[in-house]
Amino acid sequence: MTKKTVNDINVNGKRVLVRVDFNVPLNPETGAILDDSRIRASLPTLRLLLDRGASIVLCSHMGRPKGRVDDKLSLAPVARRLSDLIGQPVEMANSVIDDGVASQVDALTAGELLFLENLRFDSREESNDPEFASSLARLADIFVNDAFGAAHRAHASTEGVAHFLPSVAGLLLEREIKYLGMASENPARPLTVLFGGAKISDKIAVARRLMEKLDVLLVGGGMCATFFKAMGLEIGKSIFEEEALEFVSGIMARGESGSVTVALPRDVVIAKEFDANATPETVAATQVPPDALILDIGPETVSLFRDYIMRARTVFWNGPMGVYEFPAFSYGTRSMAQALADSDAVTVVGGGSTADAVAAFGLADRMDHVSTGGGASLEFLGGAALPGVAALMDAT
Repeated sequence: MTKKTVNDINVNGKRVLVRVDFNVPLNPETGAILDDSRIRASLPTLRLLLDRGASIVLCSHMGRPKGRVDDKLSLAPVARRLSDLIGQPVEMANSVIDDGVASQVDALTAGELLFLENLRFDSREESNDPEFASSLARLADIFVNDAFGAAHRAHASTEGVAHFLPSVAGLLLEREIKYLGMASENPARPLTVLFGGAKISDKIAVARRLMEKLDVLLVGGGMCATFFKAMGLEIGKSIFEEEALEFVSGIMARGESGSVTVALPRDVVIAKEFDANATPETVAATQVPPDALILDIGPETVSLFRDYIMRARTVFWNGPMGVYEFPAFSYGTRSMAQALADSDAVTVVGGGSTADAVAAFGLADRMDHVSTGGGASLEFLGGAALPGVAALMDAT
């Protein structure tokens, strides 16, 4: 970590503005939190600051309210859940920033927390408005960014505020950079990368960067359709990315040259319709009917991929192996999650749907690291500078 962290500063008696990523999924009908893992992930940072005598002003976004107040996207349920988890009251501000909020902040004493309302209720947040960033900065003495999931966005609360306050990384952000950096820059070999999900296009930068270091590339999920198409195989009604065909052909050429092992599904699970109640059928990857959809990898592929994972010393996984939300098509994703859990390798799981999957299967605690940032983890692994990280003070 080349940036200063909360362990490098004195926060005793200081008011600390902490940017967290508590954009958690809510039940659309009841407003109940469906997964609190992002809240739990920042607890070490918050407890460290409180134990060291700081008062905390928390800020986060929720959803996409587009600069308008939307009661369904209020952070009040998150504040209540945080209060339960951290074991003390968390006061909720009535708005994002105004005179009333400033008065609430002024009343904070050491060991207390105040949670600002959804940052995106103010349109100036996403435009990285300097005046809005300055207003946030006036609430505190120090800024701590612990929102890795939002670090790839140059917003007022992630990048802008760092120009007005001494700014350091939280423990979660530090951990994200450590493990993702380990997987991409100095992995223990063999390095096995498991790619899934619907698209190859959002992983091209990562694949290009990792191809020079990885030993084995395993490809599943919807993206295998693009590989099959490049090979001239029938993919039925499955979607493929025509613009990625040339890139995919290059990867397969690397595999054929022996410079890297590229393993594609040998069998797949198909159905005639994209429906949870559709009838699954396992067929060879070369035998997909014209009227079918590829919705999962098959058992032979699971066995093949598991063997590679068990021989690896570092495994990075991004993208489900199929439509894991449908029980009939969850076998491949669940099996890969179990393989990583059983492995002795350093296991790093990308954020987004992959993180949701391992959490849904109850296996997140058995991974070395599960990223809280989907887009942020891909951009970081692809070599992009994350604005929310770049803006922090250098360790030197």
